[in-house]
Amino acid sequence: MPDYPTANFSESEGGLFSLSQIQHLMRVEFNRAQRYEYPITCMLISVDRLGHLRDLYGIDAKEEILRSVVDLLRSETRSSDFLGRMVDDRLLGVIPHTSPEGAKVLADRLVEGARRLRFEADGRTLQVTISIGASHNQKEGTIFFDALIQAAESAVTEAGSQGGDRLIIKDPQAAED
Repeated sequence: MPDYPTANFSESEGGLFSLSQIQHLMRVEFNRAQRYEYPITCMLISVDRLGHLRDLYGIDAKEEILRSVVDLLRSETRSSDFLGRMVDDRLLGVIPHTSPEGAKVLADRLVEGARRLRFEADGRTLQVTISIGASHNQKEGTIFFDALIQAAESAVTEAGSQGGDRLIIKDPQAAED
């Protein structure tokens, strides 16, 4: 029997999908949501000032912070939600069957939960915050999953530029204009 290549979509160490895996899952889930007409939310999560914390306290501190944020995400999301790590240490959440209102409730819990996280580094106790950019496919006309990701990227960038520690939701059509 020939040996056919297969795609491995098991989660990687740390419970996150790789960039290529999460993008594939986003594409598949987006198409399914369009076909069966259910809402889907895309969330980009960024730890505020993570690069600065890495510069001050080292790569191990950065990884510990990210692991704790991932643990928070895992505790607040469903097993049917997908989480992946982007190249720039942001986290991408694909949250199917979630309305904009449901996404706001989830994101508010995540932002609040991150405020309660504490880390020890160089004898200091650190507190972190997160910024979340979200978008959803609720409006007719969102025909490409890339529009959801672009809107979420724009939203998380705006959230960070406003000081972080917040959620911003953007309409994919507004991000395309």
